[in-house]
Order: sequence, then C-alpha cells, then structure tokens
Amino acid sequence: MKSSVFISLIALLALVSSFASADDPSPLQDFCVGVNDTKFGVFVNGRFCKDPKFVEAEDFFFHIMEGNTSNPLGFQVTQVSVDRFPGLNTLGISLARIDYAPNGLNPPHTHPRATEVLTVLEGTLLVGFVASNQNDNRFFTKVLNKGDVFIFPSSMIHFQLNIGRGNAVALSSLSSQNPGVITVAKAVFGSKPPIPIEVLSKAFRVNKGIIALLQKQQK
Repeated sequence: MKSSVFISLIALLALVSSFASADDPSPLQDFCVGVNDTKFGVFVNGRFCKDPKFVEAEDFFFHIMEGNTSNPLGFQVTQVSVDRFPGLNTLGISLARIDYAPNGLNPPHTHPRATEVLTVLEGTLLVGFVASNQNDNRFFTKVLNKGDVFIFPSSMIHFQLNIGRGNAVALSSLSSQNPGVITVAKAVFGSKPPIPIEVLSKAFRVNKGIIALLQKQQK
C-alpha cells in the first residue's frame, strides 16, 4: 500500500513538473539583458547576460516601425523577439506589430512555443484558429474591430484577414521570448528539400500536377 502511494506521488510530481516546464522557465534574477560578448560569462536561456552594473534604460526600450505591406499577401509582421530586443531575455514574452493592407492576409500559421493574444489597434479583421484532431478540428472565428482582443492557443493553426476598407494594425503578444512560427503553406509546399509529390498528392487527394504548381508558387 505504501509503495503504491509513493509511486502515485512520484507520478503526480512528474506531471506537475512537466506542466511547470512547458513554457519558458521563470527567471532567477530581475533581468538578463542578452549580449553576444562571452566576456560577461553568465549564460542563461541561450544567451550571455549583460553585467547588471552596465544595464541601462535603453536595454528595455524598442521602437516598432510601421511594416511594409507591398507584397503578394498584403501584410507585414514586425517581430520584437529576444533576437531584436535583448532586454526580453529570460522574461518569457515577446510581441509583434502586424500591418495589413486592404484584403491583406496573415496566412494560416502556428507558433509552436507560444499562446498569442491579438489586439486590434486599427481596422477590422476576420480571425480564426483550428483546434487539434482531439477536438475534431473545430474552427473558431470572429470579426474583430478596434480595441477587440482574441486569443490563439499555443500551437493552433490561425490566421488574420483584413476585411475593412482601409489599412489595419494589430499588436500580437506571445508567451515566449522565442515563440517560433510555422507558415502552413510554406512548410508543406516549400520545404527544403521538398516533400515528395507522391506523399502530398495522396494526403490532399489531388493529382500531382496541382501539387507541383503549389510547390512552384512557394519558391
């Protein structure tokens, strides 16, 4: 009896530990401004920390410029992750500004390491995400206007489409300093080397010519 209780306790602790380590680890210091100079000698979250004595207000400041939407999809994501904003290192967050031309689309994609909170600053967006197979791939969608907020759970495929008459702007807040992004069309049809046409043709139940065309468009 005691041994079974002990085993159950160990299993519970392992489960709690797995949840605790699912996201970015909690920092053990006030901040760790990332630097590439190894002479500082403190290595945390894949980066060396700037000596706290030399940290200044500018290390925690970043100005996000308007994105250029002159591209086929009519959108631009300006990421503010730890790679561009070293002050975010170990803080477990990042953000992005997303600009949309009229009819601009941020195509279906996922963030493998983060939940996203999207806030509309200007314009009107049609947004949505698809749940996993476990939830029968249910599609959740909503039209958002200025001031509206929508959540995309971690790793769920999601998108935003500007359905307003003018430009739109949104702010994306992410629960990781390095959330990652996988654009579905680019990953499936533009991988390097390419996924065999036979595999995609069978998976999508279309002829190989259509797959070849989709692969060509991603180059």
